[in-house]
Amino acid sequence: MRILIVDDEAPLRQSLSLLLAESGYRVETEGNPVQALARAEAEAFDLILCDVRMPEMDGLSFLRRYRASGGGALMVMMSAYGGEDAALEAMREGAYDYLSKPFRPDEVTLTVQKAEERERLRREVDTLRASLGADQVRDVVVAESRAMRDLLELASRVAGHATTVLLTGESGTGKEVIARAIHRMSPRREAPFTAINCAAIPEQLLEAELFGHTKGAFTGATSDRAGLFEASHGGTLLLDEIGDMPLGLQAKLLRVLEEGSVRRLGARETRPIDVRVIAATARPLDRSVEDGGFRADLYYRLNVVNLHLPPLRERREDITALITHFARQVAGRLERPVSITPRALIQLSEHGWPGNVRELKNAIERAAVLSADGRLDVSDFSLTSNGRHGSNGNGNGNGNGHAHAYELKPQVEQLERATIERALEASKGNRRDAAQLLGVSLRTLFYKLRRYQLD
Repeated sequence: MRILIVDDEAPLRQSLSLLLAESGYRVETEGNPVQALARAEAEAFDLILCDVRMPEMDGLSFLRRYRASGGGALMVMMSAYGGEDAALEAMREGAYDYLSKPFRPDEVTLTVQKAEERERLRREVDTLRASLGADQVRDVVVAESRAMRDLLELASRVAGHATTVLLTGESGTGKEVIARAIHRMSPRREAPFTAINCAAIPEQLLEAELFGHTKGAFTGATSDRAGLFEASHGGTLLLDEIGDMPLGLQAKLLRVLEEGSVRRLGARETRPIDVRVIAATARPLDRSVEDGGFRADLYYRLNVVNLHLPPLRERREDITALITHFARQVAGRLERPVSITPRALIQLSEHGWPGNVRELKNAIERAAVLSADGRLDVSDFSLTSNGRHGSNGNGNGNGNGHAHAYELKPQVEQLERATIERALEASKGNRRDAAQLLGVSLRTLFYKLRRYQLD
């Protein structure tokens, strides 16, 4: 246990230091409270023994400023005759205990031992809560591969802090699932979790959604409305596809993160908020910073902790477990058994899954819905050699019911349309991401959408 003694009386500092060092504690001393505060904020102490009456800064002010800076060490106040009222006031503001001067050596050691025991119990409780949270998350996040287990372990360590997290990885890898897992493992678990896709909403509407607006702020604003930052107060806000946020909004978001307050559209005053922000993107933001499409200051503000989700093709150990998990889920929704034949399981496990976990989930659900008996075989999935998943129009994939089963053009068009549909599903309707999955330009994709009436 590391202890800091703050007292302007040198003899008392020395005697306390010797007493506690003999008991096996690591002890540091400071006679100037201003310098002591700087040390307490910069270094990690478990316990601070602080005098109530000191020049330059009294003990109560020291406590308030230390707590305001986020300091978490236990505080024991030391007071001479006449200082008990100030010591009691400090306890009302969060101090652990106080000692009245002059004090006996055994009184000091007993107080420190009690503080040490309390700190040990607090750490055990925090560890227990974290492990319980991790157990709950394992019911939601399938992680058989070493890469995903390591990622979940890191997520559990990050969850207890309010720092921002940047989730990166290809579309469909499960970034929102991990964001929800972090929220469930955090002290904010009882508060709201809110998610918004920054690529799916026009700039003005996105600004109003995030920050709120006052009545008359723009056409259609018929009343005051809180934004998602206010609605998420005390909880977690996921900014999905943050790389698609317009530059003008990026500056406003940075100000909110730096100041911890938000101003509604049309308002003059700001409102304090306490929101843990998690951002997610399938784009390489460092490249966007170089290209000028994303602010460097916002990137560094968001990228405090980066959790990268590997694509499904790089963690094949998870595929079988995910198939079982999704089959169990869809069986519950359909209220009938769903099983996968060994032959289908092998082929599914060897498939490329360019749409990652989202594509795999949708493939299992579609096959289960179209299946007559819930026993899913290879033909129920129509897996193509290029790693993409085709649509199974008749449930068996053999094409016998098609009037042009042996004409090449209709077959190619059917496959092309189905592949585009899969890419759109895998990208949550984000056409830019879908074009990247398909390996075509955005202009080509728009042409195909019109051709197949998929708009």
